[in-house]
Amino acid sequence: MVGAPPQGEDGKPAAANPPKPQDRSVAPAHPHPAAAGEGGHVKAGKWGLIIGAIGVVFGDIGTSPLYAMREALHHSRSGGTAELAVLGVVSLVFWALILVVTLKYVVFLMKADNKGEGGTLALMALAQRAVGRRSGLIFLLGVCGAALFYGDGVITPAVSVVGAIEGLKDAPGMGDALSPFVVPISAGILIALFLVQSKGTASVARFFGPLTLAWFVVLAGLGLLHIFDDPSIFRSLSPHYGVLFLIDNGFLGFVILGSVFLAVTGAEALYADMGHFGKAPIRAGWLFVVLPSLTLNYMGQGALVLSDPAAVENPFFRMIPEAIYWPVILLATTAACIASQAVITGAFSLTQQAVQLGLLPRIDIRPTSETQAGQIFVPSVNMFLMAGVLVLLVLFPTSSQLTSAYGIAVTGAMFVDTLLAWFILRRMWNWSLPLSLAALAPLALLDLVFISSNALKIPDGAWLPLVLGAALVLIMWTWVRGTQILTEKTRKDSLPLADLIEMLRARPPHRAPGTAIFLTSDPDIAPVALMHNLKHNKVLHEKNIILTVRTADRPRVAEADRVRIEPISDDFKKLVITYGFMERPNVPKALNLCRKQQGLKFDIMSTSFFLGRRSIVASAAQGMPLWQDRLYIFLMRNAANPTDFFHIPPGRVVELGAQVSV
Repeated sequence: MVGAPPQGEDGKPAAANPPKPQDRSVAPAHPHPAAAGEGGHVKAGKWGLIIGAIGVVFGDIGTSPLYAMREALHHSRSGGTAELAVLGVVSLVFWALILVVTLKYVVFLMKADNKGEGGTLALMALAQRAVGRRSGLIFLLGVCGAALFYGDGVITPAVSVVGAIEGLKDAPGMGDALSPFVVPISAGILIALFLVQSKGTASVARFFGPLTLAWFVVLAGLGLLHIFDDPSIFRSLSPHYGVLFLIDNGFLGFVILGSVFLAVTGAEALYADMGHFGKAPIRAGWLFVVLPSLTLNYMGQGALVLSDPAAVENPFFRMIPEAIYWPVILLATTAACIASQAVITGAFSLTQQAVQLGLLPRIDIRPTSETQAGQIFVPSVNMFLMAGVLVLLVLFPTSSQLTSAYGIAVTGAMFVDTLLAWFILRRMWNWSLPLSLAALAPLALLDLVFISSNALKIPDGAWLPLVLGAALVLIMWTWVRGTQILTEKTRKDSLPLADLIEMLRARPPHRAPGTAIFLTSDPDIAPVALMHNLKHNKVLHEKNIILTVRTADRPRVAEADRVRIEPISDDFKKLVITYGFMERPNVPKALNLCRKQQGLKFDIMSTSFFLGRRSIVASAAQGMPLWQDRLYIFLMRNAANPTDFFHIPPGRVVELGAQVSV
């Protein structure tokens, strides 16, 4: 079994070695409600999947026209009014969509799937499997990619909603009367969005696809309405205008690339949500709906600015005819909320995977739907994201300021995807070194160019997602390293299970009726709870099961492979329950499989579950630095109750404690 760390006696991942996870995961967002089947996979018609994918996958990139063109033009030497500036920006945006989204993700990375799942953590698990060992470098890349996604998850809702609500500033007949209300309205919408997360979104998610599809139709329609304001805009489809523009602006052109990148933020969602919709619907949605709509809209904005240079102030909202201005504003706000919802849900799913893989301590994860596995709510992450978004609105109250903080996290996550793909090409697909370099070097160079350009925004706000990402990397590393130290120390101080069984044969203890199940991270070592039960209660149950819960490097595990039983003696059996990194552990349900598949007979209501509860004491003389020990202890104390995490009946649990210094 090659996978992430097993669960410890106290229900915490043991992480004896760097775990092997899955992403943005990697981070799956809403499965299409009309099509979601068992395990979150979709089973619907072709068009249903395509529309569902449009609603979930493309919401983020679909709100980019609200601000991307404006920001890129404003940073140019002419302020965006020169013909070359307009043609150059549209050209750069179009070719960024082709190279980053279409070529890198749609054509290339979507081929590197982990049993149908995509995202940074899925790619990480696949890379670990490709090299055939637990690689510290791959582990670090995956952790960094996951941490950067959380930074993106804080900024995306803020910039999407503020970008839409800023349309009030250009509302016909209102002048600047509504400008002071942009931030309060945005904050109110975002707070409401986070407050409804606990209710789940299954009841409204069925409308996400049609509403987002309507949004892309509006984008395309507005573009067509203005594209012939100046037909010379068609010249921008040639890449040489983008090159000429960069040369003409010198170093400033390099800075502008950071704003151009705003047009492709959300591209990683193509890969992350692959498991919910499949490759074909996402590719079809992109090639036949989203890419044409975005291209038409950006070209329409460019043509409008060429014909009316004053429109450069806010080209998207200047495109909207007065007669339909308010409906479009309402639809833009709806699209922004849907894009934010996808990111929030993705953060919940990423957290679930990180917990399963031992990157984070147990966290309270609540299902919000009885039929859809992807519908979950994570209260602590929801509060973290809401607090982060509100802080952002205070620090950066306009979309122009927010876009300065945007981009660096996404470019970093995309670069991680490229680096992880290297291991897939070389070790799993067995590509030659020259062929691998030919495929990935241009993509890596493009990522580095965008990273470098966005890095110039660090003083203006891009430091925020980097700080958030660094803090999360520190938390993940502390949890993994602390758990490694704890596991090693416990193993050193413990008695091998085989030796204990021999001792019990020589000196049989008093026998108690029923079955005892001992949760442990290492089935070869006598669990601490078992040793304490023998020492203090001086009894041994009639039947004793040494239970280990493991996480595979696959998204899901078939029911036939869920449980494995190994008899040790007449009194003891080893039981290993395996879950995929996208599944939620349910020990009683797995024990029912033991009865059906393995013939293991017992009544769960006459079974006692023994958990070892470790009391950790910081030690400056060993392990991690003292401050890191204290951080680990804080994380452990605030972890969710293992009884709830494993869905064990609370009345059947016995906890026995031990003090350990780290």
